[in-house]
Amino acid sequence: MSLTPALLEELELLNMFNLDNGQQGIKIHSDAESSIIAAGQRLFDKGMITLPDGGYLTPRGLETSEHAQVLITLLQG
Repeated sequence: MSLTPALLEELELLNMFNLDNGQQGIKIHSDAESSIIAAGQRLFDKGMITLPDGGYLTPRGLETSEHAQVLITLLQG
């Protein structure tokens, strides 16, 4: 399995969520880069966020985001 640009964009979006505040979602604006809009749609289709343009993490998305953020922290570190 390789890290495709699409997968990296999804990881980047998951990394934007504040895991310390479950009441804080994200909004992908209509004028965002098309690749980010597409990443949001893919995460929604995978059941990880509540809306195609962001929203909140689902339970599955929360778990995935936690793992992604730990991995990113470890690799930066």
